[in-house]
Amino acid sequence: MGQTVIQHLLERLKEIGITDIFGVPGDYSFPVNDAFCTDSDFNWIGCCNELNAAYAADGYARIKGKSAVCTTYGVGELSAINGIAGCYAENLPVFHIVGIPKCSVQRNGNLIHHSLGNGEFDLFYKMTQPVVCASTILTAENTVAEVERCINAALTKKQPVYIAVPADEALKELGCTKPHTLPLPVSDQDTLDTVIPLIIERLEKAESAIAMVGALIGRYELHEPMLEFIDKSSIPFTSMFMAKGTLSETHPNFIGVYNGRILDEKVQQTVESADLVVSFGTIRSDINTGAFTVNIRPNHEIKIHPDRVCIGHAVYHNVLLEDVLHELSARIGNLSLPIPMTPQGLGEPVGAADDEITADSLYPRIERFFAANDIIMGETGTPSMGLVNARLPKDAVFFNQTLWGSIGWGTPAAFGAALAAPDRRTLLITGEGAHQMTVQEICQFARFKLKPIIICVNNDGYLIERLLCEDPYIYYNDLAQWNYSKLPEALGMDGWFSAKVTTNRELDEALQKAAAADNGCYIEVVTGMMESPKMGRVLNEIVVKGPGWKA
Repeated sequence: MGQTVIQHLLERLKEIGITDIFGVPGDYSFPVNDAFCTDSDFNWIGCCNELNAAYAADGYARIKGKSAVCTTYGVGELSAINGIAGCYAENLPVFHIVGIPKCSVQRNGNLIHHSLGNGEFDLFYKMTQPVVCASTILTAENTVAEVERCINAALTKKQPVYIAVPADEALKELGCTKPHTLPLPVSDQDTLDTVIPLIIERLEKAESAIAMVGALIGRYELHEPMLEFIDKSSIPFTSMFMAKGTLSETHPNFIGVYNGRILDEKVQQTVESADLVVSFGTIRSDINTGAFTVNIRPNHEIKIHPDRVCIGHAVYHNVLLEDVLHELSARIGNLSLPIPMTPQGLGEPVGAADDEITADSLYPRIERFFAANDIIMGETGTPSMGLVNARLPKDAVFFNQTLWGSIGWGTPAAFGAALAAPDRRTLLITGEGAHQMTVQEICQFARFKLKPIIICVNNDGYLIERLLCEDPYIYYNDLAQWNYSKLPEALGMDGWFSAKVTTNRELDEALQKAAAADNGCYIEVVTGMMESPKMGRVLNEIVVKGPGWKA
């Protein structure tokens, strides 16, 4: 017998480097589940629910560049769709593989479980299309061509794709085995030859120029060419909030994170007063621009996007970010620009040893706890805001979900990231409100012998919501109180160090024990209800007390 539909899909996933599959099984997806579990090259990573599986695939893709998640029809795929939407918004190529009912069942119009009972079997396929860059339903005849189309779309657009596999088609022998390759996008050479000299001319004329690193540098895995351009030109660089840690923050040319007037005033003044800002792969969303407080003069900025370059009012299409970086590095000389500043980080922790923990005593301590090569996952909301100005050690990376902003993302995403790089230390810093949404996934760390350090900030409710709404004490921002430090024991995480801390002394002692531990660690940090880092306080002034969010 020749290769089957599902065998071909699995072989192609292996060939592009995907061998870990997150998911939850279901009867319509059993042929797909069986194929993963009987192939010794694959690792099935069973998750607590499909949403968590999608979040875990998100975290994994941030480290490895791509990932896959498998769910069943209807109830499973719809549970995952929020996580898939986050991958779409944040440019992460995730292969969502869905086992669906047999074609024969669909043709007969039978009323089946996991459906709406109306005979519309392609309804969920249609529902997912707005949050993927390509989608398909595989058959024996179309598999070779459709799998290539989806792979091409995911890896070039850096967004998720949806691949449905009918239960009866999965095990059919391929009807068409002719190789089907699609060309990768390439830059138009004439346009590239036009635009590179224009950029270099502007750079050479500038007395003060800044490179602004955006999140898409990381998503397109362009860290090395970006760094080469900075080293050859000696240009100072900043990162946007969404791109924090994309390049090492110990680099001598790094001046700090730029987030409009929300963060460091010196960084703001340096960037906004520069003769020229060259932005690489930036995303100008609300949180990423400090509630739209970014103020760079349009005629003083060159924007380099994944597929075009904007210089003033001129837009040059069909030039790829990767090619622009390589050409700039090949042609640029040393610009001899001064490095205007060195980021200072969060400074000294405040408060006496036996004082209650505050935001200004907590986040500087966490900054000091960071180590080289750490993977740091900052949950959406105040945990990531508290650490955005922390200076990361060499080769440490930092991730949050700046654009999609789905609270609860951080916990399973940290699991996915840890699984992608088990030789690195993974830290999760989360608030208890977000943690409650997806907390069961922490059991997977122990199940897969991973040893993260989890810091759960318990401030008695949804702090980020309290900061953004008119009445911070309104009832809908309250939460049921849990004994968070007992969760590892309850969820079968034997041998973990766990602690609940309420003072600076207790926090210091817990962090010391966590640094020395040879297993996973869980620290519940209790703070006051309104203990917010600076970024949260400034957002409150802009959104609640000021004119609000406006473009």
